[in-house]
Amino acid sequence: MENNNRPTIIDFVEKYTHQFADHTYLREKVDGQWKEITQEETRRTAYRIGAGLMALGLEKGDKIALLSESRSMWILAELGALYAGATDVPLSVNLGADADLIFRIGHSEAKWILVSGNQLPKIRKILPQCPNVKKVIVFDDTAFDYDKLEEKEIRMSEVQKMGDAFLAEREAEFVARYKSVGPDDYANISYTSGTTADPKGILLTHRNYTANVAQGNSVISIDEGDVMLIILPLDHCFAHVAGMYTMMYYGGSIAFVPIGKNSLATLKNVPVAIRETRPHVMLSVPALARNFKKNIESGIKAKGPKVEKLFNFAVKNAIAYNKEYYNRGGLKDCWRKPLMWLFDKLIFKQVRESFGGRMKFFVGGGALLDIELQRFFCAVGMPMFQGYGLTEATPIICANSMGHAIFGSSGRIVRPMDCIICDDQGKEVPIGQKGEIVIRGENVMAGYWKNPEATAKTVIDGWLHTGDMGYICPFDHDFLYVTGRFKSLLIGADGEKYSPEGFEDSLPEVSKYVSQVVLHNNQNPYTVVLIVPEKEALAEFVKQQGLDPATREGKVAMLQKIQSEIDTYKTGGPHADLFPDRWLPAAVIICDEPYTIANQMMNSTMKIVRRKVEEHYADRIAYAYTAEGKQLANEKNLASL
Repeated sequence: MENNNRPTIIDFVEKYTHQFADHTYLREKVDGQWKEITQEETRRTAYRIGAGLMALGLEKGDKIALLSESRSMWILAELGALYAGATDVPLSVNLGADADLIFRIGHSEAKWILVSGNQLPKIRKILPQCPNVKKVIVFDDTAFDYDKLEEKEIRMSEVQKMGDAFLAEREAEFVARYKSVGPDDYANISYTSGTTADPKGILLTHRNYTANVAQGNSVISIDEGDVMLIILPLDHCFAHVAGMYTMMYYGGSIAFVPIGKNSLATLKNVPVAIRETRPHVMLSVPALARNFKKNIESGIKAKGPKVEKLFNFAVKNAIAYNKEYYNRGGLKDCWRKPLMWLFDKLIFKQVRESFGGRMKFFVGGGALLDIELQRFFCAVGMPMFQGYGLTEATPIICANSMGHAIFGSSGRIVRPMDCIICDDQGKEVPIGQKGEIVIRGENVMAGYWKNPEATAKTVIDGWLHTGDMGYICPFDHDFLYVTGRFKSLLIGADGEKYSPEGFEDSLPEVSKYVSQVVLHNNQNPYTVVLIVPEKEALAEFVKQQGLDPATREGKVAMLQKIQSEIDTYKTGGPHADLFPDRWLPAAVIICDEPYTIANQMMNSTMKIVRRKVEEHYADRIAYAYTAEGKQLANEKNLASL
């Protein structure tokens, strides 16, 4: 320990939980009441859990899997495991009791499992296929209790009692254990969600995490005492760095959304959690951002046409004033500022009250955040700042922030860290030219667990090849633009490549008739688009045309409306500059079910899993490349509406 220049997570926790000992750190609703845990209590509970794990026989370097919803005990359990010298393997609650879960527990060589009561049935079902697991530590769960424990299971309360006894008799052993943890020891094996390939176990060290917290603080800051509401799953390192460690560093606190019986039920608790915790900052992903925007607009619409008209004018006025944020205001638009002040008092303040009234900003990660969403949230006084990163970089590479943002960019590059753009031969390209984003710094992963081949292809001479495309801002070299994934590229019949993300993110934002979008072209003669429609909005539209949505005529009108929304991206249309005509879809596939976490077409950070969508709709994609399937009003599209 005492690694001043390269601190471990243990060093980090010791420093800040002493510095902010009496500050509230964790907030969780238990039996209808919000329970607060201070930083001091967090550290002491981690001691008890870590010592209890040692009493059970956990050795330094053992792998311990963690499967739980986001809650206080998630953080306490992981910190306890790290104090005991273990490597935590965080698992997504969206994994089923099937091969995906068995693979991760087996591949990681986990000997121990930490699990919530709600997730316990999954572990019980697969445990016979995980013979190396010694013990299953079950969180004491008031919301989802269980009758009795089975073989190999022990309650977390028992582990903590064992920890108390261990600390009373063998405290020196416990202290020696956590002081033996070094900066290059593995903190996590974090499995990728596999949006484009099979999951890999990403090795993140103690120093990876503490380095990235410091790097993140170079571009974004939190005020002491601020409350962050965590909606994103804690198994992802974005929530680790931007959430649990950053809030500990600044003396802030984390609040959790009350847990429902499944992911959807938990999401339904978000509005109440926002009202009751009144957060200052939230981590968001585009799917959540779109839902927040729809809820705001629905609330305004319910107040009547006059209020809706005034709101829309106020938003347009603010967007026109703010521009791309860095260039907001100016002489030409100075007359808009008094109007902004007036509309803020009349309308936007009420919108912010629905978010608790204290929201300063959102940090957007996961996927690319559409620029229109950024403009909207800035207009109402709750900016949503795009960031970018990936788990292999622990994860933050750049972020926009208050006073330092360019809408459309992914923000300022963190420091200290090197970032260059390379062509497909691995050579650095000039500023402003597109290529692969390549980085070097202490946040770069140690490698892929038990996969030296993939590691060697991804980390070359210390440089992490992200697989993402982007370019450095020509007029401010601190800012990075991310344009999409190399692996997601559309490949035309002539070999030309193009990134689909811009269109996929934009269409659901500009059209109220489209919910989700995936483009497909794998060396085919033309591009096809898979669309999840907003059926209620389409039905309302055709009714206004005097048609019955249930009839063939009504469904054809729905399809034509969707086509007209796509056509706005063609030359001469309002969105013509966003996507080249030659890459626009020539065929439309209407999907018969949305992309969700439950059907595995969306991952735990609400990113669409492209290969799962393409596998699920393989027959429809093949059909779209036939003469009949290319027709908009084909029988399969009609049947899907």
